[in-house]
Amino acid sequence: MRDKIVLRSFARTRIFTFGALLAAGTVLLAACTADGVLRPAVDVGTGTASIRPKIDTNRSQLVQRAGFPSLTRIEPGLMPEEELQCRTRLRKLGVTFRDLPPIDDGGGCRVDYPIEVTGLPRGVELTPGATLNCKFAEAFASWTKNELNPSSKRRYFSGVRQIRQGSSYSCRTIGNKRGGRLSEHAKGNALDVMDVTLKNGKKIAVRRPGLFAFRQRGLLNSVRGDACSYFTTVLGPGYDRAHKDHFHFDLMERRNGYKACR
Repeated sequence: MRDKIVLRSFARTRIFTFGALLAAGTVLLAACTADGVLRPAVDVGTGTASIRPKIDTNRSQLVQRAGFPSLTRIEPGLMPEEELQCRTRLRKLGVTFRDLPPIDDGGGCRVDYPIEVTGLPRGVELTPGATLNCKFAEAFASWTKNELNPSSKRRYFSGVRQIRQGSSYSCRTIGNKRGGRLSEHAKGNALDVMDVTLKNGKKIAVRRPGLFAFRQRGLLNSVRGDACSYFTTVLGPGYDRAHKDHFHFDLMERRNGYKACR
C-alpha cells in the first residue's frame, strides 16, 4: 500500500513538472513572435528600391541619452554603390547634408535615397533645408560653386552667403493641375530658387529687374544661361506667370537629350 502511495505521488510530481515546463515554453514562444522581436528594416531579396535604412537601435538610444538628436544610420551594404559614390562627391564639394528615410507617398511621388541639403560649397547656406535626390544635389552644388558664386563676385564684388529655396521635394503635378503630369519635385529632382543673399548683405530677388538694374539683370541672365550646362530644365521670370518670382531647376530626362532653358 505504501508503495502505491509513493508511485502516485511521483506521478503527480512528474505531471506538475511537465505542466510547468509546458507553460514556460508557451511564454518563450509568445516572446518570440513577430510582436516581440525587432524586425529587420530591410526587404530582403526583393531586388526593388523598397530597402529602408537600418537603424542602430542601441546607438540611437545612447545618442538620445547623451543629449544629441537621434540619427538614422544607413549601412553601406544597403545602399547602391552609385548612391554611396554620389555622397562621397558631395563631401568633397563641401556640401552639408544628411540622409533621410525613403519617401514613398504613392502615385509616383517617391525618393528612394533622399538627403536633406543645408549647406553648399564655399560656405553657402541653403535655407530652408532642401529634400533632394543625390544626383540633383550634386548638380546644384556644382553650379553654385562654379557659376553662381563667381558671377556674383564679378558683378557685386561679393560671394554668395545664402540661397533661399521655395520648393524641393513636393508630391504634386506640374502646375498643380489635377490629373496632370507628375512634377520633378515629386522625385526630389527639382529645386526652386527664390532669392540670393550676398556676403555683403545685399539681397537679390529672382524677378524681372527694373530698367536700370544692370547688375541684377546681368546676374540673372548669367544664372539662366550658365545653369543650362548643369540642368535639363531652367525656367524663370519671363517664361510664364507661375515662374515670375523664382528660378526652377530640374533634371528631367527627355528624349534625344532635349533641354528646356527659358
